[in-house]
Amino acid sequence: MSDLVYQIALTLVPNIGDVHARALVNIYGDAQSVFKAKKKELENIDGIGTVRAGSLKSFTDFTSCEAEIKFIEQYKITPLFITSKDYPQRLLNCYDSPLLLYYRGTADLNTSRIISIVGTRNHSEYGKAACEKLVEELQAENVLIVSGLAYGIDTIAHKAALKNNLPTVGVLAHGLDRIYPPQNKNLAKQMVEQGGLLTEFLKNTNPDKQNFPKRNRIVAGMCDALVVIESSKKGGSLITAELANGYNKDVFAIPGKTTDIKSEGCNYLIKNNKASLISGRDDLLEMMNWKLPTKPVHKKQRELFLEFTAHEKIVVDILQQQESIQIDQLYFKSGLSSSAMAAALLMLEMNGIVDSLPGKVYKISE
Repeated sequence: MSDLVYQIALTLVPNIGDVHARALVNIYGDAQSVFKAKKKELENIDGIGTVRAGSLKSFTDFTSCEAEIKFIEQYKITPLFITSKDYPQRLLNCYDSPLLLYYRGTADLNTSRIISIVGTRNHSEYGKAACEKLVEELQAENVLIVSGLAYGIDTIAHKAALKNNLPTVGVLAHGLDRIYPPQNKNLAKQMVEQGGLLTEFLKNTNPDKQNFPKRNRIVAGMCDALVVIESSKKGGSLITAELANGYNKDVFAIPGKTTDIKSEGCNYLIKNNKASLISGRDDLLEMMNWKLPTKPVHKKQRELFLEFTAHEKIVVDILQQQESIQIDQLYFKSGLSSSAMAAALLMLEMNGIVDSLPGKVYKISE
């Protein structure tokens, strides 16, 4: 059987969710080795135990996995396992990142700047205008726009991105054999050509209620910045914002009237310091530190007198190639663990080699 059969199978094993599956892959290196591990060995792994080990060893439904592969091949879908270089690398910093994603599209899911835009399904003209204006202003900024292909602000963000020649990716709460809402079928077709559709769900998966929070964690986790445009206080967008905060993402909200229920969620986020207030592109770029002038970074003379550790040298070499870099991209390019990266950055900052900027951005000190 192919590696993909085992990868799909690992997502289907009862009692094994994304967190445990990822831990097992980290230990064994790939999905096939997880299935071939001895039961006693699995039982002794922290968090696995007898029940989960039993579920793994008793799994036999590989036929449905092979059927899924036929569907993948028929519709030219790209499977992205968590160890793949094309897997959205920003998601690797989320503890509950999906083990396997299915992707149709052309957009680079690891491009340098990714903005997720979320909001209410029942938007006002103010929300529509604010969303369209923000995306239009971002036209020259080389960003990928991500949303959930839902009614309302999601749809407006996707359409505005297409109109302004920006790539846009819709994260789905169902399989790639359908589009929900069905009214967005034509929009989805355009997005496959100028962006993409991304999901963790197999074919024949309906857009059931419990799937949307799972969808939202991908929207929150794969971006650099999350922007909320109109939301009630109990809206799904607030859940996505909370998730983004938990993932240490930068969260922004466009405010509205204090009397407007559609802006109640945005105002709440701002009031409780869970989102920074922005009115448009300039605020967003400034807070993300994306407005830096482009100029060559020259190697500092004082660096000649310092001896870097292997990890520090990796970080310095990356930073010398560009003006500044966001922490998720630094992780991706370096291949270092979070603890190794934190230690290297700390020593480099203490020695005056690296500066930490707003938006979790780093640059070589002037």
